[in-house]
Amino acid sequence: MTSQRFAALLTAFRNKRTLVVGDLMLDEFVWGSVSRISPEAPVPVVHVDRESWFPGGAANVARNLREFSDDVRVMAQIGTDAHGAKLKGLLADHGIALDWLHEDPAYQTIVKTRIIARHQQVVRVDREKKAALTPLQKEKALAQFSEMLPALDAIIFEDYGKGLLDQELVDEFLRLAKAAGKIVTVDPNPRNALLWHDISGATPNRSEAFAAAGEPHSEPVNPPLEDEALLRVGAKLLAEWSAAMLLITLGEHGMMLFSQGGAPFHIPTQARDVFDVSGAGDTAIALFTLALASGATGPEAAEVSNHAAGIVVGKLGTATVQSDELAASFAD
Repeated sequence: MTSQRFAALLTAFRNKRTLVVGDLMLDEFVWGSVSRISPEAPVPVVHVDRESWFPGGAANVARNLREFSDDVRVMAQIGTDAHGAKLKGLLADHGIALDWLHEDPAYQTIVKTRIIARHQQVVRVDREKKAALTPLQKEKALAQFSEMLPALDAIIFEDYGKGLLDQELVDEFLRLAKAAGKIVTVDPNPRNALLWHDISGATPNRSEAFAAAGEPHSEPVNPPLEDEALLRVGAKLLAEWSAAMLLITLGEHGMMLFSQGGAPFHIPTQARDVFDVSGAGDTAIALFTLALASGATGPEAAEVSNHAAGIVVGKLGTATVQSDELAASFAD
């Protein structure tokens, strides 16, 4: 893609209206240093220097979108606890619309705490309780979705398997979105075996794709276009999910785009340095979706997504890509 073509897409990104539906999380980072091993157990003692917090999970998808688009909304639930208040504040600070954020006193806000010493993750602590929506909450969510649908350009379903999305709710959302002719993309979770259908695209990584297809793990083959197992899985999911496109992320081997009626298209990785892969999938689906909503072809959207993911893995922590960084990557 030329820098001129990307510049045109970048301009179009700004006016796109996107809704992210999925499991929100608060990413907490504890930064410090290690100088000794604990006398109580064979573990390092971390001297804390500072702490930082970022929107995580589906909230990180929204945060990535907000770097490029003025109208980003989330539909999800959080608790009325201190972590929920922190996450809500962070989302508001980023200018993300919270009108459809449900606060439930019975729900525990999901928190992922990462302890980092000398740029290395020492341990991660998860605080979560899987909880499904009640029938009344589902009814409210569907009513809100129907109300805002005419104003949307694209919907992203970000499934972390924490209970928000189930088959009944997904079926209704997809039915409404299809009738309205909207761009719909999915970051699926094989641990939450939902049957996706009539979608514009999905962005699983290689292991997620194999699990979703019910295929046994196999070692990656390079070049990916000669990876027969991968080609089989891509074709299978494309058909099962009635997807227009399927973008499978392959880590160091880039991405592979499958599309209805087209040959598989491989995009080599753009990553130069890899420090942290956490959140790369969030960045990938955010930019893939924005590009599709802005009129990009499948290969163009995949290329934009690949460039964005290649930048974010070079950053430590839950990071986003800036518009000037992405533009610069197409000017090389």
